Amino acid sequence: MGDVPVAEVCRDLLELLVEVSDGRSSQGRDHPAAVVLAAAAATVAGMTGYTAMSGWVADVPEVVVADPYRRVGALPAGRPSRSTIWRVCTDADAQALDSGTSGRLGRGMAAGTGADDRQGSAPPPLMQVRLDGKTVRGAKGNDGDQLHLLAALSGTAESGAPRGVLAQAEVTGAKTNEPATARDLLDVLDLTGVTVTADALHTVKATAELICQRGGQFVFAVKENRRALFDTLNALSWADTPIAYSSVDTGHGRITRRTIQVLPAPPDLPFPHVNQVWLIERYVTDTTGRHLSAVAQLGVASHTPHQAGPADLAGYVQGHWAIEALHWIRDTCYREDHSTVRTRSGPRILASLRNLAINALRLAGRPDITEATRWASRHMTRPFAILELTK
Repeated sequence: MGDVPVAEVCRDLLELLVEVSDGRSSQGRDHPAAVVLAAAAATVAGMTGYTAMSGWVADVPEVVVADPYRRVGALPAGRPSRSTIWRVCTDADAQALDSGTSGRLGRGMAAGTGADDRQGSAPPPLMQVRLDGKTVRGAKGNDGDQLHLLAALSGTAESGAPRGVLAQAEVTGAKTNEPATARDLLDVLDLTGVTVTADALHTVKATAELICQRGGQFVFAVKENRRALFDTLNALSWADTPIAYSSVDTGHGRITRRTIQVLPAPPDLPFPHVNQVWLIERYVTDTTGRHLSAVAQLGVASHTPHQAGPADLAGYVQGHWAIEALHWIRDTCYREDHSTVRTRSGPRILASLRNLAINALRLAGRPDITEATRWASRHMTRPFAILELTK
């Protein structure tokens, strides 16, 4: 993936924030919502809640804080207090914030994979959108239940490539509503040439139909929750099918060997648009050869063998878990599951700001988010510069 100038990707961030309403009248308002939401700079520096954000902003040089006010046509009014940050975050339009910031930075991730970055006749990168939900365990959604968010993580399928949140939405009601929320997210994305991956909860005919109608492909896991499909795949002659591709990874005192077997889709498969079916097995041992775990997973893919070979399919499946890494970062670096923020839009706004910060830090070439937030916090202008909130 080629270098993407952060200024090019984020140059309109403050303009996008201007479009996010917090329901307050503009009359007598010292701190415009866009400027208060620019406290996302504090999130880049690793701040986790309203008190930490307001404390960090209080230490930012006046000249840096004043610039966003001038850019939105307001007079500098000092620094927003904790109560102001709380009020804006709890009343802001969370969907508008997600649509603007996630979409802009997600497209920036994809922008670095253009034809200019490829050499000679090298094939184009395999673009992937990963779907997965996360429950913010200490927070409550607008319906009073635990807040459950569904994210779409974009990026190439290659290991180690930068990735960013392309879209996020709140799942209302039961977690089983996640597939319907996923279709709403996918319906507004450009899926041309994109492969969508998801866990078995999203192996739904309507989702597969939507993806293919919009020019995309899918690689879905299949479990017993889709009984007829699972039984059909499980009955195939895997014992007589040779291993098509294998890989070995080492790290953290473990050796992981993955194999994939691939077959053409059976003609009677009870699922649309499937061209290949697969079985992936994963064996984990320690460095002495002691067995630790063995896992097998069945799945379906819409790609023809020409569009995606066994190594490609294996890469999509393994690459899907990058979205689990995103959730892990939000839990470990930002302690999201320990948050007790429960008022109106607050939990989702903070989750959106964390996605924004993680995206921007990765685009700035700092993929280790814990280290990156420490780096950003050591100089008060760095977070504002990364987000292009100052000129």
